[in-house]
Amino acid sequence: MATFAQKYSRPTFSAKAYAAFRPAYSPSLFRTVLTYHQPPTSCGALLDLGCGHGPIARYLKPHFKSVIAIDPSAGMIAQAQQTTTDPEITFRQGGAEDLDFLPDRSVDVAVAGQAAHWFDYGKVWPNLARVVRPGGTVAFWGYKDNVLLGAEQATKIMEQFVYGFGEVAPGLKGMGPYWEQPGRNILRGLLRSVQPPEGDWVDITRLEHEPGEEDGPEEACWLKKKMKLGEVESYLTTFSCYSGWKDAHPQARSRADGGEGDILDVMWDRMVGAVPEWKALGEQWREAEVVNDWGTYILMARRR
Repeated sequence: MATFAQKYSRPTFSAKAYAAFRPAYSPSLFRTVLTYHQPPTSCGALLDLGCGHGPIARYLKPHFKSVIAIDPSAGMIAQAQQTTTDPEITFRQGGAEDLDFLPDRSVDVAVAGQAAHWFDYGKVWPNLARVVRPGGTVAFWGYKDNVLLGAEQATKIMEQFVYGFGEVAPGLKGMGPYWEQPGRNILRGLLRSVQPPEGDWVDITRLEHEPGEEDGPEEACWLKKKMKLGEVESYLTTFSCYSGWKDAHPQARSRADGGEGDILDVMWDRMVGAVPEWKALGEQWREAEVVNDWGTYILMARRR
């Protein structure tokens, strides 16, 4: 079983690119979490699990006296420290499975953005039950599988290349084998397999949105964005399956790196060819805009 730390220790993974090209969380997402928690003052403590380059810690800091943010990746922690100036935000390398450094009942809110599908819950739930104060909150959220609205055929091609195991082009197999599992499948299931123990947690609330669907509560659909195709292209380079594919095919160089093209170049050739409006732009196809809609979830619970 692949681990959270292994995902970000691959030779081709770039914490800087991840920070630059991943979509930002919407203010509505944070409003939903803060409204659920209903903090009486800004004197509490926030624990950010799997903090990455620190966007959650920085955004939520004004609502808390102190923030402790941890991540198993040394590269992510270094990136977070370089881009954070608030002295009340502490970053440290570590995982959600080891919170021995925190006193009992010392945390008001524990959050995890795009990280909870990696946790070992046999250790994480007991840890959180110990460190979160009675009445405190856990809130996990994440996103998966953006669809390109109005470009269904291009989305289908992207899905085939990103998740396929068989041949997706002559002599070229999909990137499906290079996702870390079971984490990716847990995320694609919108964390439904993760259940807060009812003996420790109450008021369990789930908000879910499947990509491309219009039904459901508005607060569940918190990641939809119009982007240029060039921006989507950069985002897809942050996929861990692509890092894994590159590690397995070091001889393949992307056109951006001066090579003849790699699996993402072939994928984009086919995606652009499937949409007449994009194809008509020729070499300027990256300037075309499309609305991306991600599948999203929020899981919240209150400590008894």
